[in-house]
Amino acid sequence: MADEGGKKKGKKGGKGKKGGKGKGNEKKGAKVFKTKCSQCHTVEAGGAHKQGPNLYGFFGRQSGQAEGYSFSTANKKSGVMWSEETLSPYLENPKKYMKGTKMVFAGIKKEKERNDLIAYLKASCVSA
Repeated sequence: MADEGGKKKGKKGGKGKKGGKGKGNEKKGAKVFKTKCSQCHTVEAGGAHKQGPNLYGFFGRQSGQAEGYSFSTANKKSGVMWSEETLSPYLENPKKYMKGTKMVFAGIKKEKERNDLIAYLKASCVSA
């Protein structure tokens, strides 16, 4: 199918390559967070640390920097700057991406789920 400009119409986004370039659905991401992340993390400003750190403000911040949370040495020394590009492979397999992390989570294998979760996290965790 082609639109008036002669361009093909089709699915938007499609399968992105590693690095999370695809667009995610924030609403679906909220469900992913609730079922897979909220047991260990909070997202609101001033939220409590649980087994994992509060995630508010982590985009654009270096890993291992949330005040008041005891991170693993691996996390503190990784030098990872959190962005869509670093978060997608981390969420796919945390222990492989950051050897020595204490995050006990098998990962999210489906890229679409990761993209949805990242869209939610970007909307919920970006500090003003």
